[in-house]
Formats: sequence, structure tokens, C-alpha cells
Amino acid sequence: MFPRTPLASPTLPHAAPLASPTLPHAARLASPSLADAALLAHTEQDRAWPLLVWAPGPGVRMVSSAVLGGGIGERAWVLNAQVPPGYGRLDPVDHLRELAAGAGLAGPGVGLMTAASVEDRRYAADGGAEAVVTAGIGVRGWAAAPGAGGVAAPRPGTINIIVSLPVPLTDAALVNAVATATEAKVQALVELGADASGTPTDAVCVAAPSPAGCDPDAAEAFAGPRSLWGARLARTVHRATYEACAGLLTP
Repeated sequence: MFPRTPLASPTLPHAAPLASPTLPHAARLASPSLADAALLAHTEQDRAWPLLVWAPGPGVRMVSSAVLGGGIGERAWVLNAQVPPGYGRLDPVDHLRELAAGAGLAGPGVGLMTAASVEDRRYAADGGAEAVVTAGIGVRGWAAAPGAGGVAAPRPGTINIIVSLPVPLTDAALVNAVATATEAKVQALVELGADASGTPTDAVCVAAPSPAGCDPDAAEAFAGPRSLWGARLARTVHRATYEACAGLLTP
């Protein structure tokens, strides 16, 4: 378990063996903290690839841009699957569902993909807010670039951001949290000299306790960068993104 000091960002082991994705009890994956997300494996092209699984359990709402489980709703788990460079499957939703089932996950969840190293993920925490980032920035650029966009299925995301907050958020605040996480990502890239706002396929997932059954006034209405929880979220995403990308830039 990682230390939970403010802005903690421990160095994760790179050579640890990957656990089998087939587990007899899905409860073994239960991990309220993002710091305890399980590193499993899946097989693609006759090789084992890392699969990060975080299963906070019931009573959690998530907002995400992910291809599987995107939007806003109750979600029980998040997986971030590393796939081979040049990943060619045209059914990423079905593939992610297969990986979730193989990991013993049930119910609705969020599925992310990346060609970047999942073992090299970076974690940060600040006052109860947590973030895990996996990153590859070989193909990067500015969002407002000239040229027409495409309509093809997106390639696996290269900067994947997963955030956990310990307080319920309104729908508007969940969307605000995604914007704040994106701003923090861009800040980290600019500070690193990346000359880019991200990659064309970045993805975000923000999780928070469900406000169902709570006092309507108990849910946080704001998650912008100057709000209490938005500021903490921003610092964690900035730190994790900065450290995930710091060694990827070449002179």
C-alpha cells in the first residue's frame, strides 16, 4: 500500500510479476483507494500485457469519456488495459467487456485502453483526492489545430487519467471535475515543454460517492480549480501527469 501523504507520488515497481487475470473471488479486487488498484495481465498477440483494475465497489458514481462505461452513472470498477502498438481490433467495447469478465468484474464499469505502459503509472494524492495517470505522448499536439477531424474509431488513449474524490458531486460538478482534470493535465505538459495540450485520444474518469439517499445539499456543487475539491483534484492530476510524462520527452 502506498503512503497517503499530501501529493504522495511513490515510485511503483516496474519488475513486479503480473497477477493472473482469472480470480476465484472478485472481492479480492475491492480497493477503496486508487493506491491499491490491482495490476493484472491479459494476453494479446501471444504476449502478456498489463491490466490495471480498480474496484471501489457499489455506491460510486463516475463520469468518463471512456469508450466503455462513458457518461455519468453508477459504476463499480475501472480497468485500464495496455494493448500492443498498432492495436487493430475494431471492437474495443467488446474487448474491454471480455477483459472485465476475465478479471472477475461484474456490473457496470469503465474501460480504458492505452498503448502506453500501464506498469509505469503514476499516483498522487492530496487531502483525500487521488489520481492515477498512465501516459505516452509520442503523438501529441494542440487541441485547436487546423484540418478536418476524422470519424474513424479512436485509437487507444495515450494519457489516461483516473481520479477518485471522497465526497459526492452533483452532475454539474462531475463535469466540472473533468474540465479541471484536463486543465491540470495541460498545465503539466506545458511546464514540461511538450508544446501540446495532449494527445488525440486522451481519456478521463472521475469517481465520487453517489449522492443517492443523501441530503441534497451534501453533494458538492463545484469542482473548478479554485473550489476546495477541485483544487485538490487539480494538484493530484498535475503531479501524476507531470511525473508520468517527465521521462518521455526527447530533446
